[in-house]
Amino acid sequence: MIKEIGINSRARVEMINLTVKIEEMVAGAGFEQGTVIIYTPHTTAALTINESADPDVQKDLINKINKVIPFDDQYRHFEGNSAAHIKSSLIGASEHVIINQGKPLLGRWQAIYFCEFDGPRKRKVYVKMLQG
Repeated sequence: MIKEIGINSRARVEMINLTVKIEEMVAGAGFEQGTVIIYTPHTTAALTINESADPDVQKDLINKINKVIPFDDQYRHFEGNSAAHIKSSLIGASEHVIINQGKPLLGRWQAIYFCEFDGPRKRKVYVKMLQG
């Protein structure tokens, strides 16, 4: 079963917490054990798992990523969004999470984030749950 999450990003670069939506989808699947695969089909976005307890962590991640991969750096790509493509490739387009006792098995402070690198835009994320 494949589900879709629609996302409307509001900033050029931002991290959007998808954890509650993923948890709801997993609960609705009705099985205790398995795997959930979260994937975004965009070449200028990514997915990651990181801390959710302190919102400054996301701000620090965004600030450092933008510093390491600046928006303007003599890129050749005509659309002007090469930095977003590089960020997406480095972070990755998918995450796999174990389902245990009917819930995604995340650490105490972990959350699943959609990473926008070329917004604001309408985006989507696909979620596939596998029982077993």
